[in-house]
Amino acid sequence: MRLLHRVIEEPRDCVYLPNERASLDVRLLVDVTPDELDAMLSRGWRRFGPAYFRPTCAACQECVTLRIRTDLFNATKSQRRAQKASARLRRVVRGPLVDRERLDLYHRWHAAREGERGWDESPMDAERYALDFAFPHPCAREVAYYDEDDHGRLVGLGLVDQTPHAFSAAYFFYDPEFKGSLGVSNIVDLVDHAKNKGLAHVYLGYRVLGCESLVYKNQYRPHELLVGRPATDETPDWRLSD
Repeated sequence: MRLLHRVIEEPRDCVYLPNERASLDVRLLVDVTPDELDAMLSRGWRRFGPAYFRPTCAACQECVTLRIRTDLFNATKSQRRAQKASARLRRVVRGPLVDRERLDLYHRWHAAREGERGWDESPMDAERYALDFAFPHPCAREVAYYDEDDHGRLVGLGLVDQTPHAFSAAYFFYDPEFKGSLGVSNIVDLVDHAKNKGLAHVYLGYRVLGCESLVYKNQYRPHELLVGRPATDETPDWRLSD
């Protein structure tokens, strides 16, 4: 891999926990191999486009990296119901695309979140989408859900990295008018897909118990939680949470 730039942010108001201060270690990297990304994921790093980041907050440890063990995962009845409800959709896994259909879906989904949860606006044009979600990378995949009962309309889209040992779920957005828990189904589908491909883990990013938008990850059990922020030369310590 090649490091183009690194910055450790000055502490700022946390977007997840209003009473906390947050800071990220951000690195712009290119030529990152699948094995290198796999090692970074195991140490709590996340990727959007060429940006790789990890919390470096001094006074807070609430952002805890969570991953599902595919050999142990046991979906709840409600999670399997959600998967069954969306089973009629056509699921396509391929390299990420940038087009008007995807931009429109993102805008509808984010606008609904702004109204329901008070999220800030998030302008998204084709250039930014290409950088954040479709930057060329050997691990980059998109998981698209199409409703063939509605003229093949795109109703859900997940951005995922596939490494030699894992899937890493980076982002998921969907049509707010779609009836069903498509986000839940997507995670269960990912675990099943990973297990079928012999992948050991599905990374869900950071679990933050005090944040409504991130606490849902705690519902996928059993899972493993990363202890601390291990350095490159340290062996990651993952603890099983039942």
